[in-house]
Amino acid sequence: MNAPTKPPARGGKGPAGKRNRLSSVTTAIRLLKAFSEDEAEIGVSALAQRLKVAKSTVHRLAVTLVTEGLLEQNPQTERYRLGVGLFALGTLVRRRMDLSNEARPYLFDLRKLTGETIILGIPSDGEVMHVYDLESPQALAMKSDLGARKPAHCSAVGRAIFAFAPEPAIERMLAGPLQRRTAKTITDPVRLREMLAEVRERGYAIEDEESEPGIRGIAAPVRDSTGAVVGAVGIAGPLQRLSLEVLEGFSPALLEAVAAISSRLGYTAAFRERYDLGS
Repeated sequence: MNAPTKPPARGGKGPAGKRNRLSSVTTAIRLLKAFSEDEAEIGVSALAQRLKVAKSTVHRLAVTLVTEGLLEQNPQTERYRLGVGLFALGTLVRRRMDLSNEARPYLFDLRKLTGETIILGIPSDGEVMHVYDLESPQALAMKSDLGARKPAHCSAVGRAIFAFAPEPAIERMLAGPLQRRTAKTITDPVRLREMLAEVRERGYAIEDEESEPGIRGIAAPVRDSTGAVVGAVGIAGPLQRLSLEVLEGFSPALLEAVAAISSRLGYTAAFRERYDLGS
């Protein structure tokens, strides 16, 4: 007589366990989307009926979401409402959207002035992510992809951002791994710290074939209304056109552009005074 087949463990590593986890994630997302301006608070029974799942499932997910700050429970009614954790996440998205929208005309102006590829990047888990790219109209140009992630330690945009980051963020970035992308990539944390200090002193970062062979660039930080660096604007192109002297020559226009973008985000006088950009 054959032994009865043992059912797979709940939440295990097999296909059934994976489906259960995915199903829970999907249900949690649907739960959060159930709330609206007209229905800011909803009870467990109503949520279970709407989502067509058991009340115990809704309760379990709600408790988890409350723990993570994505839901709150009204102590008087015991109904649930969206938590401040979602507001914090939404603020990050809004900040990125505001940055891209406010930067856009200045990025076009920089491309017209320099004829080179213009990049807008933001910090992303110790790296930088390109959220806006304007490629050079010239035949020989740096190619950049929207949404591309680049190491921060070897790119001008990354250094321009992390030079002004809080110390814990700098520590995490320098803790690596610090990938050597070209023969010129600097991976020594001590030297990188020195370079970040130089960026803070002059207000912009230079990249000399350290991220991509044959590519040089310059970048400067963008600040929000609190003074925090939320991104950086970079100018990049082939070394055949961009000598270090040419890059340095771009710095006044670049600093003027990031000052204007920062001003649009609410950061004004202190930046202009530091770099003597005038009113």
